[in-house]
Amino acid sequence: MTLRFSKMHGNGNDFVVVESRDGPLALDPSIIRAMADRYTGIGFDQLLSVEPPRDGVSAFYYGIWNADGSPSGQCGNGVRCVAAWLHRAGALAIGETVQIESPSGPVLVRLLGTDQVTVDMGEPIFDPSRIPFDAPQAADRYMLDVNGQPVAIGAVSMGNPHAVVVVDKVPSEAMLSLGPDLTGHARFREGANTGFVEKLGPQHLRLFVHERGAGWTQACGTGACAAMAVLRQRGEVDARVQVDLPGGSLRIDWNGPGERLWMTGPAAFVFDGEWLGL
Repeated sequence: MTLRFSKMHGNGNDFVVVESRDGPLALDPSIIRAMADRYTGIGFDQLLSVEPPRDGVSAFYYGIWNADGSPSGQCGNGVRCVAAWLHRAGALAIGETVQIESPSGPVLVRLLGTDQVTVDMGEPIFDPSRIPFDAPQAADRYMLDVNGQPVAIGAVSMGNPHAVVVVDKVPSEAMLSLGPDLTGHARFREGANTGFVEKLGPQHLRLFVHERGAGWTQACGTGACAAMAVLRQRGEVDARVQVDLPGGSLRIDWNGPGERLWMTGPAAFVFDGEWLGL
């Protein structure tokens, strides 16, 4: 038995997209890990499936699995790739806006061109109980003890939990150990994506992200949204921000609390193939 797939990426954050429009995709985590291996498999940060909607309202559902086989609730770069994949499959026209369902809820996507997609990522969630994050109440900053070192973070959910750390310069040597330690910190009971953000100006950020289940990535769409949201909540950036990641740039638009956040960026096909290891 073989599994057909498309290898795609959004700013270097790479994916395998699998069509499963006839029914939900069921893969053992060990198969996903084997496929994700960059030496003996295909190599990717996340696997995405395109499936029938589960909410009875959306046009499609997309599943998300990290490289270690664990499920994920949302993926900003991934949803843009799903939109581009749907366009190539004849299911989404340029200029059309559709609702597709993620594991964490519905999102709106609009195809601006064959390789540019804008996504309604919903309103950022700062309530600690909904992130989830261990804190008695919401705050702009939290102090965490990381191996005896105090670290100030912002915490937010963009459909998955994020820790945001403002630093003077990225990349830095301190990030290498802090990233994994914060991703697995006990106060994030489901783990977190950890973003290290450098403020270049009120409309310009530089970001490196360590993702739970994937490690350091070339780009993280929800991470870019999270960094902008945390700084916007603090009044430190404008309503439109360019976020530079190692693999490229994203545009994030958010007017503030009570408003929905939009992310715009590229999606690219790399190759199509068949996985023979089932």
